[in-house]
Amino acid sequence: MNGETRLWLIRHAPVDGPRGVIHAPDAPADLGDAAAFAALRARLPAGGFAVCSPARRTSETAARLGLAAIEDDAFREQDFGDWTGRRHSELEAELGAAYGAFWRAPATNRPPGGESFADQIERARAGLARLPAGDVVLVVHSGTIRAMLAIALELAPELALRFVIDPLSLTRIDRLQGAWRVVAVNQR
Repeated sequence: MNGETRLWLIRHAPVDGPRGVIHAPDAPADLGDAAAFAALRARLPAGGFAVCSPARRTSETAARLGLAAIEDDAFREQDFGDWTGRRHSELEAELGAAYGAFWRAPATNRPPGGESFADQIERARAGLARLPAGDVVLVVHSGTIRAMLAIALELAPELALRFVIDPLSLTRIDRLQGAWRVVAVNQR
């Protein structure tokens, strides 16, 4: 890798749908907060390389920000497998202790048919390796941003899950020659 890569990590707009659901990739974004979009757009670099996950909410958020983002599967949210589209309350009622056990070690446990957060970190690591030098704007998910922070800070997966990443927030990290720099996390 030659040259510094300045990563502008944006969590997508809130999902336009019910709360308490593990949303599928086709869940739409709530694009109604014009002031938040304008403020975020004003902070982004002109002419940066733009990437989003293949989820509808990230591509809609990128478009609302005026970005012509390419989709990259490496930056999708953690795959919750059979739990996708389900309410947390329903899963807890149905699975009882097994559901609780998952959340006691969510960094390494895999939902049925899904992946762990540790798996997501490795997927994000592969995606980061392909990004060019310069300014790169990624419109992605809270889990993806936590995964990138785990990589940059060399954190154990369970520690990276402690970060709060709000919708339409900006996190800035830089990939340097052989090192990382964290500039800001979860700015609104």
